[in-house]
Amino acid sequence: MAQRSAPFAGRTAIVTGSGRNIGRAIALALAEGGAKVVVNGHRDQEAVDRVVREIGESGGRALGVMADVSSHDQVAELVGKTVAAFGSIDIAISNVAIRPKQRFLDISLADWDAVLATNLSAAFYLARNAIPHMRARSWGRIIHIAGFDGFWAQITDRAHNITAKAGLHGLAKALAREFGADGITANTVVPGAIDTVRDWSQYGHQDKRKLEAEIPSGRYGKTEEVAAACAFLCAETGAFVSGQALHVNGGHYMY
Repeated sequence: MAQRSAPFAGRTAIVTGSGRNIGRAIALALAEGGAKVVVNGHRDQEAVDRVVREIGESGGRALGVMADVSSHDQVAELVGKTVAAFGSIDIAISNVAIRPKQRFLDISLADWDAVLATNLSAAFYLARNAIPHMRARSWGRIIHIAGFDGFWAQITDRAHNITAKAGLHGLAKALAREFGADGITANTVVPGAIDTVRDWSQYGHQDKRKLEAEIPSGRYGKTEEVAAACAFLCAETGAFVSGQALHVNGGHYMY
């Protein structure tokens, strides 16, 4: 019974980009399951502090750490602070992205590098620094939050983001293959159309009502539904799932 109510008891999780939306929902779900959670953001300290307070008020333990995860040094420091505060890192969830809408020939070298650093390299940096701690405990969960554009490529004018999102799943497969014997799983969770707070000026290509009509479930998804997929993979229920992409999209597209 205790395992059911606290599947993450004794575990420590880092969730990047967890001040709001999907990252926040994941942080809250893991904390509810008994994990000690490091909440991360880059610019909005108040949002990070708010999530830390939410977890604390619910009886959980959390630490807020500001870090730009497109920087390897800052990710290394993030992991270091996590281990110093909680003694380990068992769950690493990379949930960061920037999605500028740019025609391919308008993407500068700086634009390309910035998107790949944030959307793809950040996941490499987190895994690279977390895996030694996971190996020491012979247990670990790595999850990359990707996006359906990385599989469907249905959105034009985002070549850099589509490339990075597809790369996240390739990285997860490589990690699953190399570190499976160490008790570490690596997977990709792929949200479809999720109802989040966002800059809608970057989504002029989307007609929300039209999109809802295309989804068999007839609605946008909830952030909590993405978090539930992550919780499944992080618990013992997901111990034999590795190198996979778990799509949370209401049947919008199917593989």
